[in-house]
Amino acid sequence: MTDDLGQRLTDRMTRSEREQSSPDTEPRDAATVMLIDRAGPTPKVLLGRRHHSHKFMPGKFVFPGGRIELLDRTMSAISELHPDTEAKLLVRVPDPSPALARGFALAAVRELAEETGLLLGSQGDTPPVTPGEIWEEFAKAKVHPDLGGVHFIARAITPPKRPKRFDTRFFTADAAGVAHKIEGVVGADSELVELVWMPIDEAATIDMPTITSVILEELGARVDAGMVHALPVPMYYQQDGKFFRELL
Repeated sequence: MTDDLGQRLTDRMTRSEREQSSPDTEPRDAATVMLIDRAGPTPKVLLGRRHHSHKFMPGKFVFPGGRIELLDRTMSAISELHPDTEAKLLVRVPDPSPALARGFALAAVRELAEETGLLLGSQGDTPPVTPGEIWEEFAKAKVHPDLGGVHFIARAITPPKRPKRFDTRFFTADAAGVAHKIEGVVGADSELVELVWMPIDEAATIDMPTITSVILEELGARVDAGMVHALPVPMYYQQDGKFFRELL
């Protein structure tokens, strides 16, 4: 993850054309998880194609994810975040706390389940303690989220005056950590109409938002660097029409 990589990626973000004429709003906290399958010689990443009727990024390939809910902070887990991951998640946030950090990661795990049917964690003999209905599928399947295997890869804030703004935390986890699959979640009438596994260095060739292709490169660089929690985490944001990449 060299300075050359950062400069190239921020230049790409700055050059990318985007409509910025909407009333400005505060970005909402969001989280997404990039599953990696490293069983073969070439690591592959999971992407989902959004339904063509969606107003937001119709037909684009994206990572499963969505907004963070208050209940995510209190969902039980079989293991907690690595201390380095927790510390980086709490940089430049209001009211930082361990509960907030785990809420970011757990939201990504929950959104992966809701959009793909893939439950990340460890299956036990008894169900996990859940804080509410949004985590019910984990209780049904007796799957306990495992935060120790979740890595924080990047953070990106949607530029001002976009129709929708998010402050998104991008996580990754190994596909071997999927403990259960709910059938029928992905399909013609769902938010994601298909899922594809693609080599990381080839995935950016398909139709996806610029930020998705940028984060894919960050993921590839993280894999090459050994995927350790102590590595710096890039944060992307726009200021005065130019993108910046700050290391957390």
